[in-house]
This record gives sequence, structure tokens and C-alpha cells, in this order.
Amino acid sequence: MRTFGVEEELLLIDESTGAPVPVARKVLDEHRAPRSGALPDEQQMTGELQQEMIEVCTTPQRELGELAEAIRAGRAFADATAQTAGARAVPLATSPLLVQPHLMPKLRYLQMRRRYGMTTRNSLTCGMHVHVAVKDDSEGVAVLDRIRAWVPVLLALSANSPFWQGEDTGHASYRYAAWLRWPTAGPTELFGTAENYARLEAEMAATGALLDSKMIYFDARLSRSHPTVEVRIADVCLTPEHATLIAALTRALVETAAREWRAGVPPVPAAAPTLRVASWQAALAGVRGDLVNPLTGRARPAADVVAALLEHVAPVLRELGEADEVAALAADVLDHGTGAERQRAVFARSRRLADVVADAIATGCPGPHLLQA
Repeated sequence: MRTFGVEEELLLIDESTGAPVPVARKVLDEHRAPRSGALPDEQQMTGELQQEMIEVCTTPQRELGELAEAIRAGRAFADATAQTAGARAVPLATSPLLVQPHLMPKLRYLQMRRRYGMTTRNSLTCGMHVHVAVKDDSEGVAVLDRIRAWVPVLLALSANSPFWQGEDTGHASYRYAAWLRWPTAGPTELFGTAENYARLEAEMAATGALLDSKMIYFDARLSRSHPTVEVRIADVCLTPEHATLIAALTRALVETAAREWRAGVPPVPAAAPTLRVASWQAALAGVRGDLVNPLTGRARPAADVVAALLEHVAPVLRELGEADEVAALAADVLDHGTGAERQRAVFARSRRLADVVADAIATGCPGPHLLQA
């Protein structure tokens, strides 16, 4: 059974106004201070590009139930620690309210601001990254080639960013649209071999447009920090349950792809521009419009494409004993909507974006509340 883990980026919010607040350094100082109820040693909480966000990372897990508990524990600890700094840590992929982000004072980020200007200054987006263990780079690249056509469906299921700078964008995931401003973001062509992957990394770094290879922001890539494939396309999900769904589907996709590679099954030969359109459509529609079916390259209702994904990974899910749970979680998203739909429903009732944030706190931040001293 492949291990898997999750990194979730969370917004730091003033609970009284709903606006993001630049308190990441204070939150991290609180995290490092000795206190009871601390985050388990195997998990981490770190800073990110902007001071209005933090990232919490689970340890690698084998069982889906264990990962679900780790996601809840990480969110609860991040939120409780944020409260000691006068904020809340909230799973919103973009801020519904107006915000002018404040860069973390780290040399790398300062270099990015000088180099990339407004792209860096306006990049306050929160994603969810799923790491799944692979044997080596050869297996990892074979997996990347075989999951690339399916990952837009993960984006649609995770969509949780309809608002940007106080406006409804018309997108279910505007985070993804904003993320595509970075030069390396998005889908990739088929690699074929680990050597081809390494060659492309070197070619992109040699252009001088990137600070280094860490700025290769593919939708799915080989991790250079862990022996994993890292799938980066999803929004941070509003609820821990939806985050668990994305993690389970990602692991099942990776295992299915590895088996196909060993069996000599070729990857879907879709071109990267076609996949970019598929991802863009997923970001626009979420699960309330058409998505591109990877097996046909044609638009189909989102429910049909999600069903095709579940069928694609069904043998692995059954072996792991996760098929019923994953099917139920997917049905919940299709029946009741993604975080984007919930945000819009809250706003439709009250016409107040602060209420959207308040609902996200209540929905996405599983207790406990304030840490004990």
C-alpha cells in the first residue's frame, strides 16, 4: 500500500471582519513555543509566500482513515495556534474580501518580488498538494504521464475559490486561473522517461526565467524533497471530508497508473494545450457544468466524468477497502456541491462576503479551539 500525505495552505483571517491579516510570523512563533496540545512531531506547519497564509503538512499515512484524522488534526492545530495570534486559519483557496498581501520577509520571496512584480505581489492563493510514494523517478514519470488527463477532475471536485478581491469571478476555482500566471504552471506534455523529465527541468532552468528548479509548478510533478509524485492542481477544500476524497482519488490514480505502466498500457495521448483547456473548464464549471472525459476528449456532464474516474480507479479502491467511502464522498460533492457552491449560497442569502468567511470557519475548521497554555 502506497503511503500518501497532504499539504494544505490556509488563509489567516480576522474573524471579526473576515479579511486576511498578515500574522503568519506570529503564528509560527506561537507554533514553536513549548505548550501542551502541540501538533504531533510528524506533522509540520510552515510559512508560505504571503504573511496572510500558512501551510500545514501531514505525515505520510497508509490508511485513508488515518490520513483523514491527520487532516482534521492539522487544521485544528493550525486554527488554534492562529487564535493565539488573534486570527483564524481558514480553508479558503482565495479571499472573498479585498486584500493587499504582505510578502514574507524571506530572501527567496524578496527575489521573486523583484523579478516577477505584480505576479508575486498578488499571489495569495491556497492550494492542496497530495504526495504519493513512488519507487523511483522512472515509476514517477510513468505515473505523471498516465494521470495527467485525469487531474482536471480533481480540480473540479475541490473547487473552493469563486470570489476574488470582493467580486464573484464566475469561476468555481479562480485560484487555478490566478495560479496560471506563473510561467511553469499547468499541464505538461508526455515525458516518456525520467531522463526526458530531467532534461526538461534543465532546459527550463537554463532559460534564466526561473530562480531555480523549485519554481517548476506543474499540475503534477516529481517532488525533489520526498520520494513522491506531488499532485498540485486542487484548491484547498472547504471541508476535511472533501480533502480526504481528493487524497484518496489521487493515491488510487497513482497506483492505477503504475499498474498500467507495468502492464505496458500507453498513456492517453492528449496534447498539453488540450489538457490546459480541460483544466480551465474544470476551474470555470466545477461540478455544475461539463468536464472533459479523458477517455474520449469530449465534453460530458461532470457527474458522468466523475463516474468515469471512479470506474477507472475502482480495482485499486476495492483492494484498499475504500471504494464505498470514496463513492459516498464523491456523491456528496455532486449532490451538495463544492466549497465554491457553498460560498455562493451563503452570499446569496446575506449579500455579505464576511458571512461567507464566517461560514467557512464554522464548516472547515474542526475544533478544538484555543490552545491551553
